[in-house]
Amino acid sequence: MEIKAADVMKLRKATNAGMMDCKHALQEAEGDFDKAVDIIRKKGLVVASKRADREAKEGCVLAKTDGKNAVMVSLNCETDFVAKNEGFIAFTTKILDAALANMPATTEDLLAIQLDGRSIADQIAEQTGVIGEKLELSYYGSVKAEDCVIYIHPGNMLATVVGFNKVADTQVKKNIAMQVAAMAPVAVDKDGIPQNVIDHEFEIGREKAREEGKPENMLDKIAQGRLNKFFQESTLLNQVFEQDGKMSVKEYLKSVDKDLTVTAFLRFTLNA
Repeated sequence: MEIKAADVMKLRKATNAGMMDCKHALQEAEGDFDKAVDIIRKKGLVVASKRADREAKEGCVLAKTDGKNAVMVSLNCETDFVAKNEGFIAFTTKILDAALANMPATTEDLLAIQLDGRSIADQIAEQTGVIGEKLELSYYGSVKAEDCVIYIHPGNMLATVVGFNKVADTQVKKNIAMQVAAMAPVAVDKDGIPQNVIDHEFEIGREKAREEGKPENMLDKIAQGRLNKFFQESTLLNQVFEQDGKMSVKEYLKSVDKDLTVTAFLRFTLNA
């Protein structure tokens, strides 16, 4: 049957698939638009499964907040060319907006959210077919706090989210978000580090001291000292405040407001 150019364009606009793919889908569906959309989607899913063994190392990391809620997502692709494409960034933003609007608990919950009648998971699979690269939602995180701030590093390869216990000055919040980006802490304070990690670091300290020939009765003391250094370097509140160099992040916050502190943070980068 004859397929009109206007119908092909309509299908292309609805699916972002190639012109010939749209024409063939319409021919296969005998002109039925909805069936043609399903055909395009199924072909997209086929392409997605064929690319399951490909590595998606590039991508777009974005974060957003409404003040008390903040979310971060990373949508990965295979090439830098796609990662910088406006359409790809817009698609990532669409997922980000859905995350903030719904505040899902897990990545799986986010993927199940329906947008325009289709789940985000299905739309990612469809875009895999359209773009021709493996796409993967590699990260999702959320923070709820009295005040939240985000930082997105130029290039969309790294982003941070920080939650505070009370409303804070905009510049102060930005300073802490950039501290998280630059210094990559593993927890807000030592209370946020799992006990198995603490035990592991302590044992590493003991073994290092033993290899250095330190007396057995001094190993625990030396290991504890190294563990304290680990806490100082790896927990946000105890890190040296990079913009000053003479005080900790905790001291910096108290210099602004004696009750101000960080309650949670997220950091994700594609460069790791």
